[in-house]
Amino acid sequence: MELVAVVLLAGCFAAYFVLGGADIGLGMALPYLGRDRAERRQAGGALWPASVVHEGWLLLAVAVLAACFPALVGEVSGGLWAVLVPLLAGWLVRNTGLCWRAAGGGPVCDALVVAGSCLLACGWGWTLASVVDEESVRPAPPVTGAPTAAGVALLFLAHGVSSAALRLTGAPLRRARVLTGQQAGAPSFALTSAVMAALPLLAGHRLPLWENVAHGSVQRLLLPLLICAVPLLLAAQARLRRRSGAPTHCEPCGERPKQP
Repeated sequence: MELVAVVLLAGCFAAYFVLGGADIGLGMALPYLGRDRAERRQAGGALWPASVVHEGWLLLAVAVLAACFPALVGEVSGGLWAVLVPLLAGWLVRNTGLCWRAAGGGPVCDALVVAGSCLLACGWGWTLASVVDEESVRPAPPVTGAPTAAGVALLFLAHGVSSAALRLTGAPLRRARVLTGQQAGAPSFALTSAVMAALPLLAGHRLPLWENVAHGSVQRLLLPLLICAVPLLLAAQARLRRRSGAPTHCEPCGERPKQP
């Protein structure tokens, strides 16, 4: 059961960094991809409701941590509150902007999405730096935390732009291809996805998961319930993909054909 819990935790964090990380990076690139209101509306429209579904993997990961590794949750959250608070603040600001956007908000909500996405990406970077530090229950010092946060934020941004090359059309698509290359598509997104998935796995390898696993009876009770959430999230992903469609590139202009 311990192995199942560790694999489930790793899989949920990897899925969030790949799927949710693309949304965060796209939010960071919103001013570049969308130069006017219509273009920003198109680029931002790719974030909602996809980000809600993608964040389900993070919520499931937190639930697995709380259910199967409760002692570790208390130790890490108590020691890393200084980096977790900005991370949560970025998440709240970003989601406020997304919800406001969905309700027809103006430029202010776009600014909230961009600022929240940048803060969230940097927060994840500093958190990962703290986890891999020698003392993983304390925030990483600025000498290592700040460069790591900046580097991880750039990875989020690159992943978001690669995702934009698959999800957008028109001028935002052309701007994304300026950074990813004219032939960018699934290969570039697969490369950035592999890097993003590796981030939480490499950092989580330093956590004392096996030493802090919950009692076997607790796992036998809660773990099956948590596992049942996986097919529900996969079904939500499939439904979201069917609704949004999977448009293909139209050569040589690089535009995607309009849906009938």
